Amino acid sequence: MADNPIRLDEIKRKVRKLKKLEVRIRFNGINQPEKNLIWDNFFKLSDTSNSKAKYSLQLLASMSHEEYMNVVNEYVSLIYFELYKESGMISESGIYDPVILSRLDLPFHADETSIKKRFRELAKKYHPDAGGDAAMFMELMDHYRKLLRNRE
Repeated sequence: MADNPIRLDEIKRKVRKLKKLEVRIRFNGINQPEKNLIWDNFFKLSDTSNSKAKYSLQLLASMSHEEYMNVVNEYVSLIYFELYKESGMISESGIYDPVILSRLDLPFHADETSIKKRFRELAKKYHPDAGGDAAMFMELMDHYRKLLRNRE
């Protein structure tokens, strides 16, 4: 299914529309080459690119519709997170850093309750007094503080 050229072309078109959406949302439709697009680190459409993008065209083509929509939702949440961060509105937005959420294996739309619950689970696992990895515990503490810094 991934080798179907029609499907690959359709995915390319959709992903390029997402790039245009990011430019519209973050820069009012005016592409600013000096600004890094989230799209550049998220999607890779060509095989020749040396990009370290998270999702290649082949990976997207192999996904189910639901998996693909989760990728799109993750991407859009990153766009809005970056927009709010650039505008200085991150504390009022109710959006948590999607990169940190993914490192904690949480969905991009996680709320404070699920963040605290996941933190407790991982703290029990990594706490040095319980035989866990001290470096991982410190990293976990750092992530937790960053997520909840502006919430309390």
